[in-house]
Amino acid sequence: MIYTVTFNPAVDYVLRLPSLNGGSVNRTTSEKICWGGKGINVSYVLKMLGTESTAWGFAAGFTGAALTEAVKEMGISADFITLDEGFTRICVKLFETDSARETEINPGGPVISSEAIDKLLKKTDTLKSGDVLILAGSVPKSVPEDIYETICRRLENSGVLIAADASGSLLTKLLKYKPFLIKPNHHEASELLGCQIYNADQAEACALRLRVMGASNVIVSMAENGSVLAAEDANVYRIGAPKGTAVNSVGAGDSMLAGFIAGYINTKNYETALKWGTAAGSATAFSAGLADRPTFDRLLKEISE
Repeated sequence: MIYTVTFNPAVDYVLRLPSLNGGSVNRTTSEKICWGGKGINVSYVLKMLGTESTAWGFAAGFTGAALTEAVKEMGISADFITLDEGFTRICVKLFETDSARETEINPGGPVISSEAIDKLLKKTDTLKSGDVLILAGSVPKSVPEDIYETICRRLENSGVLIAADASGSLLTKLLKYKPFLIKPNHHEASELLGCQIYNADQAEACALRLRVMGASNVIVSMAENGSVLAAEDANVYRIGAPKGTAVNSVGAGDSMLAGFIAGYINTKNYETALKWGTAAGSATAFSAGLADRPTFDRLLKEISE
């Protein structure tokens, strides 16, 4: 079974307008509500790829209730912990069509109590060998900054496959627990290791260093320049990005993570899993929302030829 964890889910209010003029009234050309949070995005794309998962996380107030119901309507098993105070955050995403510029306004989110965190930790204690736990995204200020490390420590030697999509100390602190997969982009990998990544050779060197630090599999993604996987089978796989026009960066990394996990579960082949991840991430980047199956299938065929 696959479980995703989203500590700070959100209702994303996506607005498109020609350009953003500060200090004046702006008129949008389109508005859309998306039910977000990195773990939820992963669960959505897994579902699209025919792979079931259970979404864990925290929900608060009327927005949390709406998000929980929406996730269930997507066909995803939602098992959120309800908080007593506050409300699930509303994030505003502004897309300027004239310049293709994206602006995000992300609130901090509700306070997560120590009691609520304990409830989540007890859920992780029920995981069994072979289960997959996906930890995705940042955590709010009310959550201990070592929470990912705490979860990994509790699951050490359990046989649970942990995949983490995080940055900074949130990621480096869990490497000693040998997570199954980490997926920093080239900016995040550069920051972690104090190096620059401009090409696939440099990405490979950084991925191999992160493997030495503990991760079993490391994907370093480079947007339109493709990605590199340093795998636990001692091979390094490189793949270029398919051709297309990028119109959306929100959820592309989450989609890549979901695609890789689904590909690995279905084929147990690392190179194929990287192709699935690349196709899923690109399908989201080339779409107004998260990846859909026809676009994924088309891009996977293009990558595989």
